[in-house]
Amino acid sequence: MYVAVKGGEAAIKKAHKLLADRRRGDRSVPALSLEQIAGQLSLAVDRVMAEGSLYDPELAAMAVRQSRGDMIEAIFLIRAYRTTLPRFGATRPVETAAMRIERRVSATYKDIPGGQLLGPTFDYTHRLIDPDMAGDHPVEPGARRDVTEDAAYPRVTDILNGEGLIEPDIPSDAEPGDLTRDPTGFPAGRDLRLQALARGDEGFLLSLGYSTQRGYGRTHPFVGEVRIGLVDLEIDLPELGFAVNIGAVRVTECQMVSQFKGGGEDGPRFTRGYGLVFGQSERKAMSMSLVDRALRADEFDENRAAPAQDEEFVLSHCDNVEATGFVEHLKLPHYVDFQAELDLLRMLRREHAAEKTAGTDRQEAAE
Repeated sequence: MYVAVKGGEAAIKKAHKLLADRRRGDRSVPALSLEQIAGQLSLAVDRVMAEGSLYDPELAAMAVRQSRGDMIEAIFLIRAYRTTLPRFGATRPVETAAMRIERRVSATYKDIPGGQLLGPTFDYTHRLIDPDMAGDHPVEPGARRDVTEDAAYPRVTDILNGEGLIEPDIPSDAEPGDLTRDPTGFPAGRDLRLQALARGDEGFLLSLGYSTQRGYGRTHPFVGEVRIGLVDLEIDLPELGFAVNIGAVRVTECQMVSQFKGGGEDGPRFTRGYGLVFGQSERKAMSMSLVDRALRADEFDENRAAPAQDEEFVLSHCDNVEATGFVEHLKLPHYVDFQAELDLLRMLRREHAAEKTAGTDRQEAAE
């Protein structure tokens, strides 16, 4: 509907050809393979899967390559593809307590059951450019730690809950809503809020989470635990009468121990913030848990005074695909609208000039 001039379709086709040419880059350099992208740019692939709401490393790698590394464009591609897929059913809730741990850290206790596992992390790097990155030098294999299936890694929040020091994590039997099928209304339940945050823009949530730490929201947070690993997916098959394991996905979970709340029969207790996202996405999971806690203001009779506590503000603006569409559509032709604005502005200026002239004439007549 925006092709307003003759020849617009041909121009668009040429723009697509130019885009494909720029995407390929220098022909003397080997093209990136999907295996290279998924293996060596895995954190970018994880972000695309998380915010695209589709766990498929190969498809996410394709989207990263097609978008020339533009993460939001890649997420848009994955979202669009996701809408074409049939739905066969829903899995059982994943048991993150049974996660096959790759990384697990807590900022609340030095010694925790199962131990702290640093895993692959940037936390202790020096943030200096490594000259070896300029070439393809062989890398010494990292140390591996085999984790047995029966290894015990109880959650830190379960330890606190055992002493009654944190609000209990009460499971709900209610059927969760589906943000991708039904329009979001306000007020929204925590299930829908967490869905929106899980696929929300990492940068936006990071800024909101940061704002809560600077006083724009009542959090005073401690990282109870961040854990990364594989969780099994199980689906109930009525004809068999039991659940079947259909695979595993890598996720990052964060439980944030936040501002305590006093009063009531149970006395003062810490409160919780929760984050769970696809892949290795610690920054996103932590930001999500901070914003989740801020959005629970009504549950704790807290005044909603900060942006991170405003449910409508957060949920209406955290989706980067929707935000991108609304911002980038401004590049498309708005000729008619702009001409109308020009005509109105010119009319207002003529009226202003006429009033100014009339005022001058009245002043001269009075003199």
